[in-house]
Amino acid sequence: MADTRQNYVGGEWTTADTGETVDVVNPADPSEVVYTYQNSGAEDAATAADAAAAAADDWGATPAPERGDILREAGDILADRKQELTELLTDEEGKTHAEAGGEVQRAIDIFHYYAGKTHDMGGDVKSSSGQNTNLYTVDEPVGVVSLITPWNYPIAIPAWKMAPALAAGNAVLLKPASVAPGPAHAIVEALDEAGIPDGAVNLVTGPGSEVGTEFATNDAVDAVSFTGSSQVGNMVYDQATEDQKRVQMEMGGKNPTLVMDSADVDEAADIVAGGAFGVTGQACTATSRAIVHEDVYDDFVDAITGRAESIEIGPGDEYDMGPQVTESELEGTLEYIDIAEEEGATLVAGGGEPEGDHLDDGFYVEPTVFTDVQNDMRIAQEEVFGPVLAVIPVADYEEALEVCNDVEYGLAASLVSNDHSEINRFKRDVEAGVVKINEATTGLELHVPFGGFKNSSSETWREQGDAGLDFYTISKTVYENY
Repeated sequence: MADTRQNYVGGEWTTADTGETVDVVNPADPSEVVYTYQNSGAEDAATAADAAAAAADDWGATPAPERGDILREAGDILADRKQELTELLTDEEGKTHAEAGGEVQRAIDIFHYYAGKTHDMGGDVKSSSGQNTNLYTVDEPVGVVSLITPWNYPIAIPAWKMAPALAAGNAVLLKPASVAPGPAHAIVEALDEAGIPDGAVNLVTGPGSEVGTEFATNDAVDAVSFTGSSQVGNMVYDQATEDQKRVQMEMGGKNPTLVMDSADVDEAADIVAGGAFGVTGQACTATSRAIVHEDVYDDFVDAITGRAESIEIGPGDEYDMGPQVTESELEGTLEYIDIAEEEGATLVAGGGEPEGDHLDDGFYVEPTVFTDVQNDMRIAQEEVFGPVLAVIPVADYEEALEVCNDVEYGLAASLVSNDHSEINRFKRDVEAGVVKINEATTGLELHVPFGGFKNSSSETWREQGDAGLDFYTISKTVYENY
């Protein structure tokens, strides 16, 4: 039987009051239980909120560099365990070892980055218009923050929420996704070993309907940061803002890459393939639409089809692309493939479950490419959280931009072009929070803001970099007349 992992509340590892647990299985081999976790309820979440509230003042009053020392030590502990965590991430979420290792390193780098940032925190000194007056701002922690994180980046996203929240002096409540909570659990273990005070960080695993709702509505909570689907995010937003909590929502995407007639087709195909099929298409920034100039359309279709068909599928420790995370995610992807065919799109690559002895038990789907896609088709409008690409022909840049922006999402978008006029117009006119030129829609630097437009975000606060600290702090302006 797999080991049972506990919640972390008030500095103690505890079991859920519900007495229930849930198994997390390997998506490459669902007969293998990786770990068993607490299936907690609202009462468990409320107990954690009480612990965070009790710890918030003392943790907020701790000198910021001292908080940074704990974050740095936690990052070092994660670094020492990188190989172990890489294997855990692959086992629970399904990423390849290369993808999982990169994500673990990202979490390490984030903790080290925000550890350094603690030495520059505090506020700004301004010039007063009056005599004998000091004028300055003081940045203070918001208080207790709830972090609700998804399964598709199960260590990077908890890290980029937790590290700035703790650096700023907030007490943290963390609810990782039930599908792959192990990597977030490992972060909390590292913080515990690094000496974080009791109650400053708390982790409760369990369903969003119980734990997530309590974390969004509990009176002790001052702010809520959520990453996940737009449908769930909008529910959390409504719950949290009912009593005017500060909210940060990062949600879905329908991310395009525009391929113009000046582009190198092979380079464009490499860029789109990386964005569409990397991490099995299970990224909010994944490329799901290729909007292609008609002059290079046929050549691009040939090239992207070749890229899709060359990908070797299987368990993440040996192959190019791993499984989808659960059977329900696989079924959702296959359903969208059926819908696309019913709507008249042409399937030119993939479209089914691959065959092979090493594929019999896992949640695998082939990298899939559709052509002859119209922008009003569901395959072009709705988020498909899998390796499915819709290729849409356009006559010129103006039509490409119109198609690009004609969706309810606005997370990431890229342009492959050597035309400087198109490049500068695209940067100005695209409706997306992340804009890439001659790069894939996926891939983010940790020191610059991340967030979307429209239904991809609450459009309130950005994550990462200095912007990541803004959400977790509140300013006082001080007039000191001497």
